[in-house]
Amino acid sequence: MKFTRQRFQRGSLRKVARANNQWAWEYRYRDPASGKGKSIYLSTQRFPTRTSVERHLEAFVLKLNRDYPSAAMLDPTFGAILDRFTEEERLLEIKQLRPGEECAEDELSYSTVVSYLSILKQIRAAWGTTQIHRLKPAEVQDWLRQMDAAPRTKGHIKALMHRLYEKAMLWEIVELGRNPMELVEVRGITKRQRKPLVLGIEQYYRILELLPQPYQMMVMVAQCTGLRAEEVLALEWQDIDFESQSLQVVRAVVHGRLKMVKTEYSEDELPLDPDFAGVLRGWKTESEARARLEGRTHLPGSDLLFPSPATGRHFHTAPIQQDYIRPAGCCLVECPTCGAAGGAWCEQANRSPNGKRLAIHEERREAAGKFNRVGWHTFRHTYRSWLDDTGAPVGVQQKLMRHAQVSTTMNVYGNALMGAKREANSRVVKMVLRSA
Repeated sequence: MKFTRQRFQRGSLRKVARANNQWAWEYRYRDPASGKGKSIYLSTQRFPTRTSVERHLEAFVLKLNRDYPSAAMLDPTFGAILDRFTEEERLLEIKQLRPGEECAEDELSYSTVVSYLSILKQIRAAWGTTQIHRLKPAEVQDWLRQMDAAPRTKGHIKALMHRLYEKAMLWEIVELGRNPMELVEVRGITKRQRKPLVLGIEQYYRILELLPQPYQMMVMVAQCTGLRAEEVLALEWQDIDFESQSLQVVRAVVHGRLKMVKTEYSEDELPLDPDFAGVLRGWKTESEARARLEGRTHLPGSDLLFPSPATGRHFHTAPIQQDYIRPAGCCLVECPTCGAAGGAWCEQANRSPNGKRLAIHEERREAAGKFNRVGWHTFRHTYRSWLDDTGAPVGVQQKLMRHAQVSTTMNVYGNALMGAKREANSRVVKMVLRSA
């Protein structure tokens, strides 16, 4: 029998006995492509009630009737939109990528997927069982206002809910019109919770001296180029052209998963200072000698500037920041407990397996104040501020920072150093006093 018209179908659901005296839910439907009847079996342990299994099947029913013009016959919950979005964007499959595997260019990056899944979990807990036509912008706004989270986090949640509504209109689940999430206001999204930390030259050198290799070289690359942490750890020797003294930024690594850099502005060629190129040449010679000694010259990761000695692949940013960079920042101040001077580790602190003192006293951590926040991005902020201190034109700063908009360079990154501000202010004051 040949079907000439697809009919709207909800399918049928019943509880049936399976092998070993186990019960299961059987969902029966007709395949739109072949016209044959099919069945899906779901565990009663995972879905103990009929309502729970019906909620789970909502996204499948929407997909089953995607070509049916009267989608209004179905009033799905917001959870069904979440399920279909998760399936079509392959969020769960991308999250299963193993370290070293690369995301496809037309897919979301691993870090974006992890962020999406975390936000979708919050949305599902609050609005998963609410029918999409009954979800009111005012209720969403009140929910966000009562949420104990930073304004930027609330902005991310609102943005994803906006995108979900756009998808619902694309799938013809709701009528085309103004997205109701546009009515939701989240104040203070662009306002900083904390002022970005910028290091002075002496502070930078104190931190650098406390770091062992290869972390010292990583920080030096970050400070000399302004690269993001995930870009520094993804650098390969083929990205560096010692002849033309340039550095090509093409990839980044997040949680061990490779991805292409964010935009065409991020993927750019940077100049390489001759002196710094000499430092990198020395590091390459040292790395190659170490690789030959350890017998890993042809193993995966042998082309990396910074291969992990444990896996031979990419380092992860978070442990380096937590175990090395942040404690070094805290050590910029004197320790109230043992009296260790700024720029020195606590003598009584614990030692790591490689003999480097990492742990610091809690009193010193509290005394560190703003330096307790030293992290990877501190060096990028510092790079931008030092560029400004040298008198580099704004357009050049934008290109070196690889920002799409100059406003990002001026308003988000860095701050003028106190010495530069004092000098500029003194020039104005001298003009005023001289005229007086």
